[in-house]
Amino acid sequence: TQGHVVTNYHVIAGRHGGVPKHKVKVKLQGMAEAMDAQVVGFEAEKDIAVLKLTTSSYSKHPKGVLLQHKLPNPMDVGTSNDLQVGQSVMAIGNPFGLDDTLTTGVVSALGRDVDGIGGRPIKGCIQTDAAINPGNSGGPLLDSRGRLIGVNTAILSPGGAVGGNIGIGFAIPVDTVRRVVNQIIRYGRVVRPTLGINVADDRLARSIESQLGGKRSLDGVLVVEVVPNSPAVVAGLEASQLRSDGSIVLGDLITDVDGEPVRQVEDLLSAIEEKLSGDVVKLRIWRGCDPRRTETVDVRLITREKLEATNSQKPNNQRMSMVKGAWE
Repeated sequence: TQGHVVTNYHVIAGRHGGVPKHKVKVKLQGMAEAMDAQVVGFEAEKDIAVLKLTTSSYSKHPKGVLLQHKLPNPMDVGTSNDLQVGQSVMAIGNPFGLDDTLTTGVVSALGRDVDGIGGRPIKGCIQTDAAINPGNSGGPLLDSRGRLIGVNTAILSPGGAVGGNIGIGFAIPVDTVRRVVNQIIRYGRVVRPTLGINVADDRLARSIESQLGGKRSLDGVLVVEVVPNSPAVVAGLEASQLRSDGSIVLGDLITDVDGEPVRQVEDLLSAIEEKLSGDVVKLRIWRGCDPRRTETVDVRLITREKLEATNSQKPNNQRMSMVKGAWE
């Protein structure tokens, strides 16, 4: 009702990314000419962008008469957490420039990871055999009742070639879309919460595990820095330390978030970004990476911006990183 339009980030930025334009053209069903739309914000890692149309727009009729266009009614929004493999779906888009094309199929798989522009996978995507082709990007995936359950984003292209549908397409689940879009509309960007730690990337963790000679498994995410004045400090998380002789004193290993296993950095990032600032998460940790010293701690999340602002006002010279890792 406020003129917001959801599409893919790569639609307004190009497949290889880049800074999107502030304004784009949007053509709605039944319109002879496109309308101007403002780019409200985007989240490249989720391949989602939000545009804003005015409540009414004018375009010129071929005979020179100005016509006023009313915005269409908003689409009914469903849920994606209760989807079932085999249920019927419909995809709408403009494949190869053919406007308002509808194709049908089924949900052929759930929980797929699709490579995102930012390098991180878009987790939990819907796989469908409904025909999705170049031009379908940013279009809706609907259930049999016409409710939005996903945003079409990609197709499987063997060998990386740009081609047509081979029966394997992917859509961003609507639960993810709703969370991201609501934040973009409210803040103009996605506001991510944080624990206030840095963690070792997976390759480094495997390297450390190898150096330990199999004496200790690092089946989780290794904390390498606890940021001053952060929720992690309050919760008592302990970082790994690098001694002057080059040896490592292992810190905490995060193995679960709210009961969900964490086996790699992406698992932790995905679990935390689903939360809101102020939410309390339960972390299961191994003190010193020792499974015999298992503890559960509660951590109240805050935004990265708030943490950075706090530390800019309270300088702390003790902040040191053992290694460069992923921020969370």
